[in-house]
Order: sequence, then C-alpha cells, then structure tokens
Amino acid sequence: MAELDQQRQRLTVKLVYYGPALSGKTTNLTRLHDLLAAELKGDMMTLETEGDRTLFFDLLPLGFTAPSGLLIKFKLFTVPGQVAHDGTRKAVLSRADGVVFVADSQRHQASNNGSSFENLMANLAILGFDVGALPLVVQFNKRDLADILGEDEIRARWSQAPWPLLFASALQGGGVLATFAALLDGLYDSLDRQYALGAAHGLSRAAFGAALGAPA
Repeated sequence: MAELDQQRQRLTVKLVYYGPALSGKTTNLTRLHDLLAAELKGDMMTLETEGDRTLFFDLLPLGFTAPSGLLIKFKLFTVPGQVAHDGTRKAVLSRADGVVFVADSQRHQASNNGSSFENLMANLAILGFDVGALPLVVQFNKRDLADILGEDEIRARWSQAPWPLLFASALQGGGVLATFAALLDGLYDSLDRQYALGAAHGLSRAAFGAALGAPA
C-alpha cells in the first residue's frame, strides 16, 4: 500500500515485476531505466545468484512532483523466479500497489508461466490483497525469439482475464514503456480513489503518465 508522508508531502508507491525465472523481469527494469528521463530516476541496484538473475530484488527509484507540490516516488522491484525463493517473493510482493506479470512467450515455457501466475495469485491471497482492485498487467515477453506462442493463441488463452495483455521484446526495448503505461493507467485510478490526485493535487490521468515519459 502506498505510504503518504504528509509532513514531507511525499507519496511512495511500490510496483513489482513478477514471473517465472528468466522471463525478462530484470531486463524490463533495465530497459525502463534506459528509456526514462535522467531527472526521473536514481541508480539501479541488481543482486544476482547462480541459476537466477535476481536473488532478492532490483530497485529502481523514480518519481515526479504533482502541481500541488506532492512528490510521488515510485519504487520498482522484481522478484526471484525460482520456486526455492518463494519466501523472498512474498516479502517483495508485500504492500505492492501494482504488479506486472512477465511471462515467457516461448512455447515450451507455457507450463512455467501458468505455475508462476498461480503462485502470484496464491501469494496475493496469503498477503491479503483484493486481486480485483489491484492494478495488474500481464506482459508476454521475448517476442523476438523463435518457437513462440502466437498473439492470437495467447489472447484466446487469456480471453477471460480482466487484466491488460501486452507483448514485448524487452531485450530490444519493445513494449517496455507500453507495459509500464498500462500499469500506470490502472494505478492512477487506485491512487486517485485513495489520495484524490486530481481534486486535491491537480494531477490528471494524462499528466500522470506523461510525467514519467509513458506513451499516450
């Protein structure tokens, strides 16, 4: 849940990239860091371990100031994909304000994608999240590789899902900002209900996305 420091006029928002091992969560954050304006971002931290690129998390702090003077800071994390690190995944996911689920488009990874998404839903339930209210985006990454599931096939499989579905080649940068923009769109509604971003702070939906360099 976002943390509001009224004395310092600062709202801190936590976003988490979740998914199976080596699906491209870290690559999404790396490319996002490359694409965002320099004044919006801090240094990126990465911890690696054998067998999985991320042992704990990547942290990418960024933010901007609303017309009212409210500083909105975003902290972006990824979770380790390996099953052995499920306790760490829960710890990182705790109090998240929005989630991007990064799936691997390769056909042979379909089972891993399904298991990881089920794990996400289970951990959200354990942590007490209202899944229906949580801003969530599903991204199918690695569209530049061979033997991948077709977009129509993926859409058919996810046709009953209520979440935005996007496609990306994070290694090349494609779809990274669009995914982030889709998450921001849902996040704006959530934060506006809680903190009156529009009425109290003069921050419109369009300005919310544009301030972070997300495409219109």
